[in-house]
Amino acid sequence: MAAATDAFLLHLQQKNLSPHTQAAYRRDLDKLQQLADEEQLAELHTLDEMRLRSWLARLHRGGLSPKSLQRWLSAVRTLLRFCVREGWLKANVAEGLRAPKAAKTLPKLLDVDAAAQFVESPRGTGADGGDDLLTLRDAAILELFYSSGLRLSELTGLNWEDLDLRGGEVRVTGKGNKTRVLPVGRHARRALEDWRRHAPSAIADALGADPVFTSAKGRRLGNRAVQQRLAHWARAGGADQRVHPHMLRHSFASHMLESSGDLRAVQELLGHADISTTQIYTHLDFQHLSRVYDKAHPRARKKD
Repeated sequence: MAAATDAFLLHLQQKNLSPHTQAAYRRDLDKLQQLADEEQLAELHTLDEMRLRSWLARLHRGGLSPKSLQRWLSAVRTLLRFCVREGWLKANVAEGLRAPKAAKTLPKLLDVDAAAQFVESPRGTGADGGDDLLTLRDAAILELFYSSGLRLSELTGLNWEDLDLRGGEVRVTGKGNKTRVLPVGRHARRALEDWRRHAPSAIADALGADPVFTSAKGRRLGNRAVQQRLAHWARAGGADQRVHPHMLRHSFASHMLESSGDLRAVQELLGHADISTTQIYTHLDFQHLSRVYDKAHPRARKKD
């Protein structure tokens, strides 16, 4: 079982999955190995549906959330599917298993006015000295997030060669190593041009010699640093909720759908492989319409 898991993880590495995805698979399969070790099961063929079902129930009783259970079961199912393909197993005993359903939660987002106020917040500061440089950079980060709906990893992985500021386009590589070209709005273009004029010389790294977003010393900015800067501007602007990078992506998607009504276009912009993933934003749009209806319709308004 341990050898099969190692071979599977090597297979994932060769498929160029993101380090985050690979790490998630490793954690979930380590949990599988731990459960097998406790029962002294070393061979793949000793796994059966009843045993996996009991482990699933045990993890559930241990407090693992339905979403985490679904991810664990998905990792196990994918591992066994790989083993069947390699001829090490005759059947995938996890195919018929289902994890408990997670409660559907709608993503948190900013309304149009709050989003505009937030992305403009760095320009409203009276920073000086070295802080001026960070303010220019952060303004470009916030504008590009909201303008193009990027994932965090897509933004931090950008190199200047990926940007066509004159044409107003950015090329990003998303999940599954898929590349897409996105429009960049005029406010974001202006913020990026300002940052480029003052940005320090970039230090080459494994991802590219000319990263767009760097520290003051020229090193590529990491995901955690960007999250911290967004939290900083949320506090500085007195926001009543925590603002994180994905919230700007959610806001971008919802506002685009609200204005255009074109779900397919929003799917393309977000880089979703399955339109069902994008459909969450139709629920958000309906919530907005429901609030308007409740306030406006004479048969829906609450009496004073």
